[in-house]
Amino acid sequence: MDFLRPGSWEEALAAKAEHPAAVPIAGGTDVMVEINFDHRRPDRLLDLNRIRELGEWEVGEAEVALGASVPYTHIMEHLRAELPGLALASGTVASPQIRNRGGVGGNLGTASPAGDAHPALLAAGAEVEVASVRGSRRIPIDAFYTGVKRNALAPDELIRAVHIRKADGPQQYSKVGTRNAMVIAVCAFGLALHPRTRTVGTGIGSAAPTPVRARDAELFLNAALDEGGFWDSRKVITPSIVRQFADLAAAACNPIDDVRGTAPYRRRAVGIMARRQLGWAWERYRASGHGPGGLEGAA
Repeated sequence: MDFLRPGSWEEALAAKAEHPAAVPIAGGTDVMVEINFDHRRPDRLLDLNRIRELGEWEVGEAEVALGASVPYTHIMEHLRAELPGLALASGTVASPQIRNRGGVGGNLGTASPAGDAHPALLAAGAEVEVASVRGSRRIPIDAFYTGVKRNALAPDELIRAVHIRKADGPQQYSKVGTRNAMVIAVCAFGLALHPRTRTVGTGIGSAAPTPVRARDAELFLNAALDEGGFWDSRKVITPSIVRQFADLAAAACNPIDDVRGTAPYRRRAVGIMARRQLGWAWERYRASGHGPGGLEGAA
C-alpha cells in the first residue's frame, strides 16, 4: 500500500488527479476501521493531515465555511451558537478520542446512512464544496448522497469544506442507540426552524439507503404554520399538526431489518423523535422573544 502525503491543497489535488483511486484519510476514524477489519485494501492512501486549511473554519455574515477536517470537538466548543444542530450531533459521535480526530468531511466521504452529521446537515440546508485540478463546485446536500455509501464526488475530487447557513432559529438533533457512546445509530433525526424564511428543515439518518429529508413532513408543516399564523403569534402548535408532522416524518423512512433494529421500530422511533423535537424547538422559538427575522441560534 502506497502512502501519499501532500504538503498543500494544490499538491493534494494533483495527487488525486494522478491517482483517482487513492483513498483520502484525515481523521481515519472510518477508513482505518475498514482496513483493520480487512473490509477494504486500497492500493494508495492520500494523507490530508498536512493540509492546514482543511482544519479551519470561517464564520461569515450568513454562513459558516467549515473545513472538511475540523474535528467534532471544535464544532462543539466553538460553533454551538452558529451551528447548534451540528454541535448536538457532534456530541453523539463515538468517544472523546474519536471526536478529537473525526470530522464532517469523513462522514460525507463515507456517505454511510448512519453517519451522525448527515441529519443536521440536511436540516440546515448545507452545501458541500468539492474541488479538483479542474476547479471547484458546490453540491447541495440533498444531491450529495447518491446511494448506499455512495456520493456525488467525481473520482478526481476531494471535499474542501461544508457551507452551512448560520442558525436563525432553534435546532434539534437526537439518535437512538443501544448505549450513549461508541454506538452506530439505530436511527437519527434532525430538525431546524428557519424563521427568516418561515420554513422547517429535517434530516433522517440510518432509516433509508441514504440520509434523507422528510420532504412531505416539511411541506405540510410549512403550510400549517403559515396558514395558522404561528410564526407571528408564537402560539402553541396544535396536537393534530404535531401528530401529522410526526406521521409524515415516519413515512419518509425506508428502513431495513438488521441486528440493530427492525424496520417498524425505526419508523416508530423517527416519528417519536420528530414529535419531540418539534415540541422542544417550538418552545424555544416561543420563548426567544424575537420576531421571525431575528436570531434564534439556541439548540
